Amino acid sequence: MRTHFSAAGSILAAVCALGSASAAETFPDKTVRVVVPQAPGGASDSLARIIAHGLGQKWQQPVVVENRAGAGGNIGMEYVVNAGNDGYTLLMSYEGSHAINPALYKNLSFNVKSDFTPVATLATLPFVAVTNPKSGIKDLPDLVQAAKQRRVTYGSAGNGSVNHLLGEMFNSAADLKMVHVPYRGAAPAIQDLLGGQIDVVFTSLPSVKGYIDAKTLVPLAVTSAKRSDSAPDIPTIAEQGYPSFDVNPWFGLFVASGVSADKIQRMNRDIGALLNAPEVQQKFAGLGAVPYVTTPEDFGRQVDTALERWAAVVKRSGAQVE
Repeated sequence: MRTHFSAAGSILAAVCALGSASAAETFPDKTVRVVVPQAPGGASDSLARIIAHGLGQKWQQPVVVENRAGAGGNIGMEYVVNAGNDGYTLLMSYEGSHAINPALYKNLSFNVKSDFTPVATLATLPFVAVTNPKSGIKDLPDLVQAAKQRRVTYGSAGNGSVNHLLGEMFNSAADLKMVHVPYRGAAPAIQDLLGGQIDVVFTSLPSVKGYIDAKTLVPLAVTSAKRSDSAPDIPTIAEQGYPSFDVNPWFGLFVASGVSADKIQRMNRDIGALLNAPEVQQKFAGLGAVPYVTTPEDFGRQVDTALERWAAVVKRSGAQVE
C-alpha cells in the first residue's frame, strides 16, 4: 500500500512539472500589464513603453503600460503586490524608489524583498547635475567654490528622492552645505531651475537632455563612474576630484512573489533578447539609457546591494518624508 502511494505521488509530481512547463511555454495567453509607479513621460515610463511594445510583438499578446503614481512609487508597488502571482502584472521599478523607500517610509504595506521577485534588469541611466547659464557656474569646481562662498540651493523631486540624496551625497563628498529645496516631482524643480529660482538640480539625463542641447541648461557632471555614451562631453563627478562617486541607477521589471520560476525565466530570456536588438538599443540610446542584461538571480543581488547602500545614505542624510 505504501509503495502504491509513493508511485502515485511520483506520477502526480511529474504531471505537475509537465503542467508547469506547459504553462510557461504557452505564457502569455492574454493581456500583460506593466505598472509604472511614476507619472507618464519620465525615464521609467519611457523605458517601460519601449519594452512593452517589443514584448507585445514577440508574444503576440497586448502588453499595456499603466501609470499608477503617488507616494514616491509606493501606490503602484502596492497595486502589483495585490494583483496576484500569475505573472500577468509586472512592476516597472528603478533603484530610486525600490531601494530608497524601505529606508524612508516606516510603515510600508509591503516588503520589497519578500513580496517581489526580480525578473530582468532593463537599463542603467546616469543622473546629471545641471544649472542655469545665468548662475555663473560653468563646471563642478565652480559649484563647489560658489557653495563655499554663498547660499547655493538645489532642487529635487521631493524629500528622500534620488535627486535629493544625490545632493546630500555630493554635500558629504565635497564638504558642502548646499540647501535642499524639495518639489512635488522633478519637472517643477527643473522649471524653477530654468527660471533661476534655484541654483542646481541633480536629475536623470533624459529629463534635461533637450535643455542641455538647446543650451538653456548647463551640465556640470554625470553621476556615473564613466561618461555617458549619449553625452560624452559631460565629465563625471569622479574625474573632477571625487573618485569614489558612482551613482548609475538601474531600471528593471519585477513580479509579485509566487510567480513560477519557469515564467520568470521565460520573461527574462525574451527581455534579454529585446535588449540585444539594435532597434531597442537605438531607442534606449535616445534616452541616454544603457541596456543592462542580467539573470533574475544577479538582479536580486543588485537589489540587495542597493538596499544596503541607500539605507546608509538615508540614515546619514536624515531624510524624512513629509
